Amino acid sequence: MASKPTELRKVVETTLNTSAPVSAEGVRLKGYPIQVVTFDEDHAFNLDLEALEKVLLQNKIKDKQVVVVSVAGAFRKGKSFLLDFFLRYLNATPDAQASDEWLGDDNSPLEGFSWRGGSERDTTGILLWSEAFVSRLPNGQKVAVLLMDTQGAFDSQSTVKDCATVFALSTMLSSVQVFNISSNIQEDDLQHLQLFTEYGRLALADTSAKPFQSLEFLVRDWSFPYEHDFGEKGGNGLLEKRLELKARQHEELQSLRKHIRSCFEKIGCFLLPHPGLKVATNPHFDGRLADIEEEFKKQLKMLVPLILAPGNLITKEINGAKVTSRELVEYFKAYIIVFKGDELPEPKSMLQATAEANNLAAVANAKALYVKEMEKICGGDRPYLSSEQLDRDHDSIKQQAVELFCSAKKMGGDSFSSAYQEKLEEEILEAYENFVKANESKNIFKHARTPATFGVVLVAAYFLSGLFGFLYMDTIANLFTGIVYLIILVVTFWAYVRYSGNYRDIGQHIDSAAEGIWEQVLSPAYAHFMAQSLKHATNTKLKSN
Repeated sequence: MASKPTELRKVVETTLNTSAPVSAEGVRLKGYPIQVVTFDEDHAFNLDLEALEKVLLQNKIKDKQVVVVSVAGAFRKGKSFLLDFFLRYLNATPDAQASDEWLGDDNSPLEGFSWRGGSERDTTGILLWSEAFVSRLPNGQKVAVLLMDTQGAFDSQSTVKDCATVFALSTMLSSVQVFNISSNIQEDDLQHLQLFTEYGRLALADTSAKPFQSLEFLVRDWSFPYEHDFGEKGGNGLLEKRLELKARQHEELQSLRKHIRSCFEKIGCFLLPHPGLKVATNPHFDGRLADIEEEFKKQLKMLVPLILAPGNLITKEINGAKVTSRELVEYFKAYIIVFKGDELPEPKSMLQATAEANNLAAVANAKALYVKEMEKICGGDRPYLSSEQLDRDHDSIKQQAVELFCSAKKMGGDSFSSAYQEKLEEEILEAYENFVKANESKNIFKHARTPATFGVVLVAAYFLSGLFGFLYMDTIANLFTGIVYLIILVVTFWAYVRYSGNYRDIGQHIDSAAEGIWEQVLSPAYAHFMAQSLKHATNTKLKSN
């Protein structure tokens, strides 16, 4: 029986696929929000692996490095609303993005991630947009851009652990974490941030790299533009003021600010004005730009490219290594396990989970290389390859895969990684056995070798029986006649074994005997006959000349 999250996801997929969201340019949006981390009534988080792999293992992105943009923060503060503007930008053409036309016309409803007005939460768990957006960096490299929506923190149904789990997961898995807060950066916002990031920071405590990459404070409904202007410049001015270390500051407040700076490679801030009373008070507001204040739209046109323009994209890294979409699956799996308990995880368990995921990702990459290269040689409709050649190719490609694993930047040290190298070699051996079977299935002659070999022997025995009978050498003739009947019996039994599946051991002995006859008698005889024929034909031609 399917689980409730799986059943719910299938219903959502069916519904959204029949009525797909529409972009600002009037084009049906490709994709839909898909819940990958679920949250049940017992406050337990679960990973929907099938849903996650559906997003991250798409052929077009699974081997590409990823940019993961997440929006997190308190509930009912417009996180999903903001992400739908991100969708508009990513769905627009490059020309529209460059000219600010990506925002669309004034009467297009805002679609994509589910959002609504009101005071009750709308998003639970963690969601990804089902389709990744492939973007080209200034250096020409193509990356997969993923959008992540998170359950709002501090609603009436969530515990402190729930809030910390969602924020910690999204921060550890994203390359850009947008911290969505209201009105101002207050001391409790910084305290919450410290709580949320503590586990990720300790998970990577044994490395010199900062655990997280980019944190963007997004202050919504900023009401003091006379102190700090709307936008990035004013936001960074406010942020510097809030994170400033002062001589008379309490030690606890100084420690908090040092902690935040130590966690992220880049910290920024953007101040957004209030979108207007129609947005805040109209229960029928559907995201039309006509109902949004001009200043909000103006700042939105600067905020979204600041995060999503190709030149500003930040590729996901863990422990200083770029992460591919395939590798991200392993990190999701590892992190969700340690957060499944009733208590927040110990730092040691987070470190262990990160190291395991890091090594498993290296295994997945190395195995993918092996499978890809072997597919080129003997996969699909490739012709049959001799077993000796297949062995040589396997050894060569296996060596490449192991070298790729060993050269990957991994956590835990050599002794920790050795177990994962053994796992890689076991998985490669299993894959090799499958390639051998597939390759042998293409060897038509091998399947026919046993009946063909015995058929040749039968014809020869029958001929010799007749010949010796004609010469009145009945004893020898009867011997060859017996061989004829014996071969008929053996081939009949072999056919029964092949089609019934019974007595396989005896069938294998018959195949081995046929192969021995072929290799030791028939094949050399055939080769000798061909050589003599060629020699005779050559001599005849020379004499005629």
